Amino acid sequence: MKKWLLCVAIGTLLWPVVGSASEAGWEDGVFILEDTVVTATKTEEQRADIPNAVILMGEKEIEESAAESLGELLGNELGIDWRTYGGFGGASEAIHIRGMGADGSQVFVNGVNVNSPSLGQADVARIPLNNIERIEVVKGSGSLLYGTGAMGGMVSIITKRPEHDKLDLRADVGLGSEETYQVSAEHGMFFSDEFGYYLTATHRETDGFRDNSDLTHTDVSLKIVYEKSDALDVSLYGDYIDREYGRPGVKPPSGTEDFDVNDEQVYSRDAASMLDRGADEDAHLALEIKGNPSDKISLNLRADYANMESYNLTRYYSSYTGDMPGSKSWTTNEVSTIEGNMDFKPFEDLSLLVGADYGDYDWENESVDLDGSGIEYAGMRERTRAQLDTNGLYGEAKYRPCAYFRILAGIRREDHSTFGSKTVSRLGFTINPSENTVFKFSRGKHFNAPTLNDLFYPYEDWGWGMGAEGNQDLRPEIGYHTDATFEQTLLDNRVFVTLTYFDWDINEKIRWVPNESFFYRPQNLDRYEADGWELGAKIRPFHNAVLSLSYTKTDAEEDLEGGVKRQALYTPGSQFKGDVRYWTDFGFTAIATIRYIGDRPGYYAGDGDVNPGRVLNDYWTTDVKIEQRVYDHWIISLRCNNLFDEEYDTYYASFYDSTGASAMSGFPGAERSLFFSVSYEY
Repeated sequence: MKKWLLCVAIGTLLWPVVGSASEAGWEDGVFILEDTVVTATKTEEQRADIPNAVILMGEKEIEESAAESLGELLGNELGIDWRTYGGFGGASEAIHIRGMGADGSQVFVNGVNVNSPSLGQADVARIPLNNIERIEVVKGSGSLLYGTGAMGGMVSIITKRPEHDKLDLRADVGLGSEETYQVSAEHGMFFSDEFGYYLTATHRETDGFRDNSDLTHTDVSLKIVYEKSDALDVSLYGDYIDREYGRPGVKPPSGTEDFDVNDEQVYSRDAASMLDRGADEDAHLALEIKGNPSDKISLNLRADYANMESYNLTRYYSSYTGDMPGSKSWTTNEVSTIEGNMDFKPFEDLSLLVGADYGDYDWENESVDLDGSGIEYAGMRERTRAQLDTNGLYGEAKYRPCAYFRILAGIRREDHSTFGSKTVSRLGFTINPSENTVFKFSRGKHFNAPTLNDLFYPYEDWGWGMGAEGNQDLRPEIGYHTDATFEQTLLDNRVFVTLTYFDWDINEKIRWVPNESFFYRPQNLDRYEADGWELGAKIRPFHNAVLSLSYTKTDAEEDLEGGVKRQALYTPGSQFKGDVRYWTDFGFTAIATIRYIGDRPGYYAGDGDVNPGRVLNDYWTTDVKIEQRVYDHWIISLRCNNLFDEEYDTYYASFYDSTGASAMSGFPGAERSLFFSVSYEY
């Protein structure tokens, strides 16, 4: 037995895995491995007992961060790449875990999946920061418990809830560069021994740092809770988010002049489009009931509903007609899900989780063509509707044969109304040779169902045989994600070190490809794979200072059908993040965050090209924030993002000028910005 354990320990060291530490793990200035995590197993578990690498962020850390958005906040963490199509006001933000696509990360708000069924990815720019109490990021395959798309990891956002015998009240007002202003308020309390609520609201407006990059954002959320001792907990959560914004596109090449048609500006030297607009309107509702009828049984029932609507106005100049035709489109996703599970502990060292979930997805796409004046063609609206459903059964067992070893194993079967059935499994274990050391290993099969756009995108005829259409014969993407973890606390728990090795692959990757006439349809063609290392450290040299450092090395490759194997588009090989926090007893806090993103391919001319035609250069950014508490209830803060005004691009796309000529141009990252705010809290 000792020989077997020694082999396992040596094998794990050869496949080291990391979890990122955060201030959520600091208790009275000391990092602990006993943090509670729910997302990894859908039950409360200590961090040291979870086979996956995790990131934990608490309310204080979120509030004090210099990050401007949720995407930037997550992008400052180990192993997460934050990407946006330029840093303008309404730009969507996506997170990529360990080099995997954004559709490989599932994002939940109080259990509601906010990934768009149309696109497969979550726009985390829509999620406000001020109502978040806690964030849990679990890396590695999560398809066993969360089904499709949970290939790279899961992000679980838990919003604030009231506390007994405490009145929460806060109001914030802020002004910043680019004509930015924001007001927000929150209030929470228990109005009886058992009932309480927490309400938040935010309104934000900005002109953006580029032409046609304005944003108007409003959100409101409400959580109502009912607590009946430790045996029953009921919560009802709802939110509404409304956003309107400009879509400037790429920045035209140097030397481009402003261009007008019929007294309307089509593009400028700063924006490829002065007319394109977008809007999002989201509403979510979630009911969760948790009960503990006995010491051995825990029950959880959740039902939720999401309505997500996106609007796009597109205008472009045509060199054939000399006017500006375009289109309007509305995409609506309605998602209803219900899930129940039971955690049963027949013995002290054995736990069994069994559950089932069902999801219903309704999709609608409506579009209409516009004439040169931007007016809809009468009677030309086209509407496409589709529906699909999924149901899954899963089970997971956790067993501790001795004090130093714990094993986890599970299986899931999911039935999908379009592509049929899929079965996935997961195996993991943890070894705790001491209370300050943990070795972890996890290997799981994952899958990613085709998006609703992939399946049902309506037929489009662009002329001359060109066009696009979805494909209902697609199969899900499949593969495995393997990682191994080492976590260690040192020097009286004032140093926390993590190390990770990860490896994943995706087979039957879906890609939209054209035929000889440039008619595009999605097909299961390609293979993606990656491996890499994550190294993180959190150090507390003094009682009032914390230094966090992390480095991620990723080797991600795309293996194209009939093409070549090459470095994956937009995936940096190296990322470095650093964060220092300093605070005093008289209410002063200062935070500085640096982020380095290595160069990465931005464009390949063809499937047979190994060398990219465009490379996105590496860059550094620095964000700082200082705040001072005054008279107990007032907080004054100043934040500066991209302190040194670093210039960098995030993506490449084609720019077409008035003659029809095209050139590759970039989406520029956000310039330096300042934001000053005053807050009152009680």
